[in-house]
Amino acid sequence: MTTPASSEVPVHTGSTTTRLLGIAVLVGLVALILLGFFGAPKDDEQADAVRLIFVHVPSAFLTYAAFSVTAVGSVMWLWKRSVWWDLVAHGSAEIGVVFCSLTLFTGSVWGRPTWNTYWDWGDVRLVTTLILLLLMVGYLAVRSMGGDDSAVATRSAIVALIAAVNLPIVNRSVEWWFDRTLHQKSSLTDGNLEDLTLFTLLLGVVVWSLFYVWVMIHRFRVGWLERELRFGDLDLALAQRRAEAHTINDGGDR
Repeated sequence: MTTPASSEVPVHTGSTTTRLLGIAVLVGLVALILLGFFGAPKDDEQADAVRLIFVHVPSAFLTYAAFSVTAVGSVMWLWKRSVWWDLVAHGSAEIGVVFCSLTLFTGSVWGRPTWNTYWDWGDVRLVTTLILLLLMVGYLAVRSMGGDDSAVATRSAIVALIAAVNLPIVNRSVEWWFDRTLHQKSSLTDGNLEDLTLFTLLLGVVVWSLFYVWVMIHRFRVGWLERELRFGDLDLALAQRRAEAHTINDGGDR
């Protein structure tokens, strides 16, 4: 029986690229914290509560980005049966669920001093964002059901594309239903942010984006190794079974 040499099995998913990305994320987070808490000014109306914008808005941006990548990966799986894109879709969905949960959490905390409530079921953006989160949690649930890899990938891809229909609805909900939302229009386009506040907000988007790329690389490598392990074990089991059958046949011939 032949088994892979231990030297062929990676002991980690790190590389020079991911280490440099990790350092950049750490430096960026330190800069974001210093600017967010001590550099950017208070808001005239919201006071210190406005500092949640440096987490909330970048989290929302990365939610859109991560779930969009999942949608693209799902299309590529259904079209080309690309395992590479399927792994990308799965990993990005997991990260997107984290960002979407953070978006809802920070939005609720921010809503208490701003709207005098943590949650309002009449707010279209809140409700559509929650629906998006539940759909993507459903996507991960389908992923975890097990079974034939191809069938699981196909079922989850269909769920991802259904969820993707909600992305533009969430993004444009304030403009489409302005009279039924507590949300203001985009902070990046309304022109009301001071220079340092705007710079800190853009820095938050960059740092969160680098974090997404860093985690995505590691998650993809882990997913690929898991797949190799599953199929490697299957190939080994088949080889052992063929060897046993060959031995039995040889014995019978004698």
